[in-house]
Amino acid sequence: MRHFAHLSGGDRRRLFARLPEDIGRDADRELRAVALGATLYSPANRPTLAVDIAKRAKAGVLSHVLCLEDAVADDQVEVAEANLVTQLQAYADSGGGDSQLFIRVRLADQIPDLLARLGGAADVLAGFVLPKFTAPSGRKYFDALTAARTDLLVMPVIESPEVVYQESRTEVLRGIAHLLAEQREQVLAVRIGATDLCAIFGLRRDRELSIYDLHPVASVISDIVTMLGRADGTGFVITGPVWEYFSARPRLFKPLLRTTPFAEHEVLPLRSDLLARHLDGLIREIVLDKANGMIGKTVIHPSHVHAVHTLLAVTAEEYADASDILREDAVHGGVRRSHYGNKMNEVKPHRAWAQRTLLRSRVFGVTRPRVGMVDLLDAGGPG
Repeated sequence: MRHFAHLSGGDRRRLFARLPEDIGRDADRELRAVALGATLYSPANRPTLAVDIAKRAKAGVLSHVLCLEDAVADDQVEVAEANLVTQLQAYADSGGGDSQLFIRVRLADQIPDLLARLGGAADVLAGFVLPKFTAPSGRKYFDALTAARTDLLVMPVIESPEVVYQESRTEVLRGIAHLLAEQREQVLAVRIGATDLCAIFGLRRDRELSIYDLHPVASVISDIVTMLGRADGTGFVITGPVWEYFSARPRLFKPLLRTTPFAEHEVLPLRSDLLARHLDGLIREIVLDKANGMIGKTVIHPSHVHAVHTLLAVTAEEYADASDILREDAVHGGVRRSHYGNKMNEVKPHRAWAQRTLLRSRVFGVTRPRVGMVDLLDAGGPG
């Protein structure tokens, strides 16, 4: 799979100084985790699921979760399971595709049952998403998967009440961290279930707010990153929480996208389109996700995908700074003036950031010096 492959060859050459790499299933686990990018969730009871997966992959969706949990009504689970098996068998028979595919289960017992029913079609799967993850439930998930198949990966979702409650949060996160460390080879990334976290407080964020404006939930996210996202070799890739809006309504606050960059590129209609779909809020939240140590994002609509990947592409300035920090003659530390002359690059404190940036550059490419967010958004066209 290769990000931005849905763009024309001419657009890719115009926009990128370094093109995204082709990431295979045998690639390094951390590289595959970064390559998740925008992970699209779809209900497992969709009757056209096989066609949808292939269609979305051609449009740039390279990670897809087929959900048997919250997206499916309690009395429709068996029907959804049957549909999922049928659709994945059809997808496998068609030759499969480039997406990393995951099934979000409800219970550990579903894992061996679904794998048995899928038979050889299970080869199209990358793994399973594990909801309401804690150490006790997580151990059941790992035992079930290990007994059935050891080559598939998991993405635990941190969203249970025990993680939210201040009095139990540290102990629960410590238990999760210990379990994930034991099972590191099977853990692709950690996901955050923001909708469930909000529900515990009886909250639902407005489309004009980011998840970080909801301080009770933001404090939970902060602790998850602190415990599970460390850059010392013990942490995991943590993906940004879901953005759940995709249509317009009257605004209370000013839009979050300045007019000037769009006017300079003579693409003001693009700004109007983004604002009409409230994607300015999504764009702002992606920036905040990155600033808070997360990469990639859960999305529920295809129109969100290109915006996420646009913000994950490495700019020429970021690449120059990261490369400078990781130069062979910089191993002893020190401070350097950046190539762009607008900041200092302190070698030791910025080293982990630089390593993560170069990893991201392999997956999402490096843009040309005068290429910005607007150029990439415009190349992707309407969502």
